Amino acid sequence: MRFFSDNAASVHPKVMAALAAANGQDTAYDGDALSAQLNGAFSDLFGTDVEAMWVATGTAANSLALAALCQPHQGVICHEEAHIEQDEAGAPGFYTGGAKLMLVQGEGAKVAAETVDRLCAAIRDDVHQVQPAAVSITNASEYGLVYTPDEVAAVSEVCTQRRLGLHMDGARFANAVAMLGCHPADVTWKAGVDVLSFGFVKNGGMGAEALVFFDKDLARETHYRRKRAGHLQSKGRYLAVQILAMLDGDLWLQNARAANHGAQMLAQAAAKRLLYPVEANEVFIKITATEAETLRGAGFDFYDWGEGQARLVTSWNQSAEDIRPLAEAIAAL
Repeated sequence: MRFFSDNAASVHPKVMAALAAANGQDTAYDGDALSAQLNGAFSDLFGTDVEAMWVATGTAANSLALAALCQPHQGVICHEEAHIEQDEAGAPGFYTGGAKLMLVQGEGAKVAAETVDRLCAAIRDDVHQVQPAAVSITNASEYGLVYTPDEVAAVSEVCTQRRLGLHMDGARFANAVAMLGCHPADVTWKAGVDVLSFGFVKNGGMGAEALVFFDKDLARETHYRRKRAGHLQSKGRYLAVQILAMLDGDLWLQNARAANHGAQMLAQAAAKRLLYPVEANEVFIKITATEAETLRGAGFDFYDWGEGQARLVTSWNQSAEDIRPLAEAIAAL
């Protein structure tokens, strides 16, 4: 009955079992055998040589990635509703030492290539204006819309022309890949992404996210930044094993498909109430205050999302039987 956030979902049993199996003695920090497997596991997943590291939160993953791409006097172009702007309490500025977030608009919280190019063209190349160093896009976006490989490649082309790095906030990367049905490489490094924040907590993990560097040179100093930021956990094997369990047998993708399927059930029930196409596991609908009260009175929990709007989020662990009552309640409004 709870649809306010996939952060509230339970931990997948395979992750729990992996944590229990890892509960022995090994080297501290990231020198353990499990952490040592991450580079190979992600290189196999993406079909290219990468460097990967664990962190505890998506905010830390995003901020460390941006610090690798951007100097304190520079800027990061992102959507005005991006998580790094709206929901991370200034952490990107803290981690980068003061870099500016340069905000742009775009339908469904997506950043278009032409928007990036237009902003860059308007900035004078002199010391009196902040110079952009990177672009950050979110896949799936804050409104559940998915960037296709072609859309990412178009942004990357502008980044190459403008000498900008490209970061992808993949808090719901699994949901995006599940919707696209493509190889994860197609929407990341093959499309020009330099570093990916790969989310696991929303998708069945307990407390581990991954930073995946397709440009391995960016990872070198990030190891030091991670320590300085307080994210080099002494028992890092417990983060590594969560990620490895999710990658094993493509559990990350299976879970995302389940969550996406649930969202489609709600989308069909909502019909003309939909504010955006449902492409991942978030559903945004038009709803009156009275209708919202009716749903909450029936036991359903969700976020209001501005006046006359609501956000419904489905999770990997919600079956069709779990979701059907809300779909029926929405259809009956």
